[in-house]
Amino acid sequence: MRYHTRVIDLRIGEFDYRIRALKDRQQFFDPDEEAERAGVPPAMWSIFGQLWPAGVHLAQEIAKRDVRGLRILEIGCGLALSSLVLRRGGADVTATDQHPLAERFLHHNCGLNHVSEVAYCHLDWRDDIDLTLGKFDLIVGSDVLYERNHATLLSNVIQLYAGTDAEILIADPGRGNCGAWTGAMLAKGFTSTESRFSVEGRTALSGRLMKLHR
Repeated sequence: MRYHTRVIDLRIGEFDYRIRALKDRQQFFDPDEEAERAGVPPAMWSIFGQLWPAGVHLAQEIAKRDVRGLRILEIGCGLALSSLVLRRGGADVTATDQHPLAERFLHHNCGLNHVSEVAYCHLDWRDDIDLTLGKFDLIVGSDVLYERNHATLLSNVIQLYAGTDAEILIADPGRGNCGAWTGAMLAKGFTSTESRFSVEGRTALSGRLMKLHR
């Protein structure tokens, strides 16, 4: 292993969590170009391993809910904080990401927090989607609208995995692609509401928590 990590302690809802993350955004280790083949260029390699404010906000929102018995999909899970919160709350969770190290960090963080294992599936939005995962009651994600084309890709993925009465929660720090994604979801028959939250280092209330229903 030729990258460095750190452990971040934080409180979500009523519980304390310990999250293993990359030490900083300067970390990089892709000797066989596995990540780049998976669609993760060198400049973006360390992104999955950071604990982002939008992800923390999403986890706090989830912690308020009764998720017992729900079938839930986390897309672009990164360090999988939301999946840990959901699993502790009694949900049937599947975490997904395209980064080749996401599964390793997920399992490590499950152990750090004494949470029973979360199911994991590698998911590349650009490729043929694995329909064997079935449908979900709730789909969550944060920081998943980095690029302009992500709006279309993400809306297509959600359309495939959302159950008949599914709810979607997407947290974004205000990168500017939310409008295109919301428009694509409305065109697929979803309804949308949103709330704002503050992100450190950005204009007050620049973050957006988008809530959609089928």
